[in-house]
Amino acid sequence: MSATYDVDVPVRWSDQDPYQHVNHAKVVTLLEDARTALLFDTAAREGVAAFEAGLLVAHVDVRYRRPIPWTRRGVRARMWAHSVRTASFTVGYELLLPDDDGTGWDPKPAVTADTQLVPYDLAAARPRRLTADERTFLERYEVGS
Repeated sequence: MSATYDVDVPVRWSDQDPYQHVNHAKVVTLLEDARTALLFDTAAREGVAAFEAGLLVAHVDVRYRRPIPWTRRGVRARMWAHSVRTASFTVGYELLLPDDDGTGWDPKPAVTADTQLVPYDLAAARPRRLTADERTFLERYEVGS
């Protein structure tokens, strides 16, 4: 595996449902917040701004391993790219919870997920191919297809 991208994502008190854990819709938002940090913020800082110009979600697959409770530390999202094609790619995720002593992260993920993304030309209203810069950026985080 190439390097993964880790980012800490806050969990809001209001993200909890009546069972005192983060519900499905809020988990998908946590994934989106993490993905934005990688594909918009980090990519743009590295000179790859095309993702911000148009990127659509084609498919989301979320697998729950254990509940996500609210904690001050939130969750750590570990991400990587896979299935990088000419005009689509997938971001894989693990959402990690704080460990019992609150100083690290439990290696057993609470959630695993995949989001297939399609670069999109907003002006032409159609999918587009990945640019060379986008492909190079994704390769840094790519695992086997």
